Amino acid sequence: MEVILFGPPGAGKGTQAGRVSQSLGIPHVSTGDIFRKHLREGTQLGELARSYMDRGELVPDAVVFKLVASRLVAEDALGGVLFDGFPRTVTQAELLTSWLDENDRSIGAVINLVVDDDRLIERLTGRRGCRGCGAGYHVLFKPPAAAGVCDDCGGAVVQRDDDNEQTVKNRLVVYHKETAPVLAWLRRAGRVIDVDADQPIDRVGEVIQTALIEIC
Repeated sequence: MEVILFGPPGAGKGTQAGRVSQSLGIPHVSTGDIFRKHLREGTQLGELARSYMDRGELVPDAVVFKLVASRLVAEDALGGVLFDGFPRTVTQAELLTSWLDENDRSIGAVINLVVDDDRLIERLTGRRGCRGCGAGYHVLFKPPAAAGVCDDCGGAVVQRDDDNEQTVKNRLVVYHKETAPVLAWLRRAGRVIDVDADQPIDRVGEVIQTALIEIC
């Protein structure tokens, strides 16, 4: 079964993706990982994508989909995958569903993690990380014992540059602009399940599991 996971920055998508992937026994597939693999290995598709990237251009949807399709035919993906960060455009969604239909596969579910923007801003701007060991903290949910000092290594605990409020707001604007048309297209196909992700991690996971069990 193919499952698509949507969620804005800060919605807990990474955590839930790992849980869904393990629960269903299907690989977690992200376009970023696929791109990096092809670029690293210098494949024909990778070099084609690089030619656009080097010119500062967006990689065309058709090329992006060919990269994704190369992952879908891998042995571990034949029983289904969990898509993360794909499709990003309506054209990509159309290419995906056409390919799945031609290969007797289909989208079983689209899980859309929903969190209010104000809450996401609170989550993301409150994130902190240790410069020394990389340990993660949050000013509200997981502060270090001593302000600005890592509990593990004593290193400086700081805010990442891309977690400042204006950058976070810009990221959310881009997310909504890019995903809204895709989600609307998928809703017309009756495949989107909205999940309130402003709950404890385990509770969100339970809601997703219940939804997937009902579908299966």
